[in-house]
Amino acid sequence: MIDKNPILDGVDFTVDKGEVLVLLGPNGAGKSTLLQTAAGLLKPTSGKIVFSDRPSLDELAYRRRISTVFQSPLLLSDTVENNIACGLRFRGFSRTEIRTRVQLWMNKLHISHLARRQAHTLSGGEAQRVSLARAFCLETELILMDEPFSSLDTPTRRELVSELRHVFSETNQTCLYVTHDLEEALTLADRIAVIIDGKIHQLDSAQNVFLRPATPEVARFVGVDNVIPGRVIANKEGLLQIESAGSLIEAIGDYRQGSQVFVCLRPEDITLLPITAIDQASSARNRLNSKITQINLQGPFARIQLDAGAQLTCLVTYPSVKEMDLKIGDQVQAVFKTTAIHLLPAGKKSR
Repeated sequence: MIDKNPILDGVDFTVDKGEVLVLLGPNGAGKSTLLQTAAGLLKPTSGKIVFSDRPSLDELAYRRRISTVFQSPLLLSDTVENNIACGLRFRGFSRTEIRTRVQLWMNKLHISHLARRQAHTLSGGEAQRVSLARAFCLETELILMDEPFSSLDTPTRRELVSELRHVFSETNQTCLYVTHDLEEALTLADRIAVIIDGKIHQLDSAQNVFLRPATPEVARFVGVDNVIPGRVIANKEGLLQIESAGSLIEAIGDYRQGSQVFVCLRPEDITLLPITAIDQASSARNRLNSKITQINLQGPFARIQLDAGAQLTCLVTYPSVKEMDLKIGDQVQAVFKTTAIHLLPAGKKSR
């Protein structure tokens, strides 16, 4: 709590043994504060941390049962192997056990060739591998990781995330992991806790967080660009007709007529067709006549803004943009399936 404003509010969850639980959220959401509290570095103004069914009152004993990896590797001015070994030495392991564990984790993380290198000569990716090896070789009951790859370039980050997923699968290590990166979270997590403004908005499997976000805020954070308010005007045995800004959208659901809802639709689930196209082979029930208002190139894709009455965003490959000769002001059909839509209640839910 800072200036009497809570940084975290009503946070309550359990990390199961052998689980990788990822704390996902935007910058400033309270993720790192929560991790530092779990590490015993910060004391909560209320509530408690329970470790293996016992409150973590003995800070020294508790910290010996956890290890940490931070965004900065925090290496000593020493060799790679001595950096990995330092925690084991501090805990009083024998020389033989230290040598065995250090070699094992240098092999697993592909840094054996760096054993005698000084820490200051390492690249960012190499230094973080050393930091990971130092944490894993302690074989603690819980590892806490706070955005360990956020300062690395994209290829190095993806390589390390992939290797870390393999290590988790191989060791069954319990981990509480903080990131703001959705791709990273989906790769690593058994479950994801989405934290926004100090509150957990959703705690669920990685798949459900991605495909079935629990709130509009979660939906937007996980890449659902289209979160459109609407009103159910008909329910025909589970096939809903929803009116939104003059557009008629069909979706699957069990909301009653008159219900206010949010229509959640990922941009990659929208296909663009020429305004005159008749695609009888398509099973998509939604075909909205739309006007292109913006085209923003993003690498191999174009993010296209549409005015269909309702405002939509779609993601189209750059070759498709060139092939269709799409331009701002063009009239097109925005086509999407009823099954691509995830509905959320807006205000009081009527079912």
